Amino acid sequence: MLTSICGINWGDEGKGRMVDLLSSDFDVVCRYQGGNNAGHTVINEKGKFILNLLPSGILRDDVVNVLGCGMVIDIKHLCEEIARLREGGIKITPENLKISDKAVITMPYNVLQDIMEEDRLTKATGKPYGSTRRGIAPVYADKYLKKVFRMGELLNPELMYKRIPDIVAWKNMTIKAYGFEPVKDEEIVNYFETYGKQLKDYIIDTGLYLNEANKQGKKIMFEAQLGALRDIDFGIVPYTSSSSTIAAYAPIGAGVPNLKIDNSIGIMKAYSSCVGAGPFTCEYFGEKAVKLREAGGEYGAATGRPRRVGPFDVVASRYGIRCQGADEIALTKLDVLDIYEELEICTAYELNGKIIKEFPFTDVLDECKPVFEKVKGWNCDISKCRKPEDLPKEALDYIHLLEKLCECKIKYVSVGAEREAYVVMY
Repeated sequence: MLTSICGINWGDEGKGRMVDLLSSDFDVVCRYQGGNNAGHTVINEKGKFILNLLPSGILRDDVVNVLGCGMVIDIKHLCEEIARLREGGIKITPENLKISDKAVITMPYNVLQDIMEEDRLTKATGKPYGSTRRGIAPVYADKYLKKVFRMGELLNPELMYKRIPDIVAWKNMTIKAYGFEPVKDEEIVNYFETYGKQLKDYIIDTGLYLNEANKQGKKIMFEAQLGALRDIDFGIVPYTSSSSTIAAYAPIGAGVPNLKIDNSIGIMKAYSSCVGAGPFTCEYFGEKAVKLREAGGEYGAATGRPRRVGPFDVVASRYGIRCQGADEIALTKLDVLDIYEELEICTAYELNGKIIKEFPFTDVLDECKPVFEKVKGWNCDISKCRKPEDLPKEALDYIHLLEKLCECKIKYVSVGAEREAYVVMY
């Protein structure tokens, strides 16, 4: 059984919380794309954990966790994340964490490149891409230029170190063009020596491992980072990530392109949120934004940046559901809306005087205006609800309306941050 957990919108939909919940039914959880440029916040009986690189299944002792070949891994950040989780009582060993030998290493100069370009764009245009400044776009660019180091090379460092001078000389042409001091070969060697050696015991051919697990009938969950609207092909380019966040890519990014997904679970919030730059048609401003942001604790797990917020966006969500091929939906943070007597839903966009209900090409999104419809809120605490019949009528009506408008069944509804705070609708 192969299941994908994927974001429907702009990311930050609460995937980590749902993976943590659902992983009790799975043997393996695999991240298949991205790096440490986004975070999953999970709260359980052991505490509150922020995960950037590790799959959310790492919080369960009996789940094997895989970092797939489609990922880009900042080995310094990974070592620090492992150490932080161990301090919180989380067990991490080569038995429950396996890293693909084909995954690409994010280098310190990739992070520098990211910072330099965001600063240049800010000064030149006032319109940076909204990058997390963690080197993700530069390292994916290097991957397709075939000028990267991969995790498997850490197992044979002598050959790896021979490649450093040529790659550093090439990279320094870019760094010096920005007016920065060039990188030294010994700095890169020290990076590998300091952090790479700590990870050697975790590196394997994860494709072989996952294929064997599948043959044995084990249940495998693929965990995505970000959402459909941040996908490099289908998202709001250029305000996207640099990898494929789409569920169909999961077997490829995991290292098992021969396997097929059996079930795609899409995650979306009961309202909208967005970190970073780019078009966000349904955005709230002023007091309306502050009220919703504070109620939802909408600050980036990776960066701490305040998220942009707005009401539920049907146009964007229906598009995201189609991109992800979602079979069912997990709706998160419904309890955040407890404070409202009346709710707004963005049911369409207005573009040049015309009403549109299909998500348009990125270039015209800035010209779109939201069309809001109002529905009755429930204005009471739903955090203790555990069955559909426990929910107030207005909350049930809201869930069923989203199902109808988005054309996809909602199976799970989270009503609080704690692991047990959820309702199974059917």
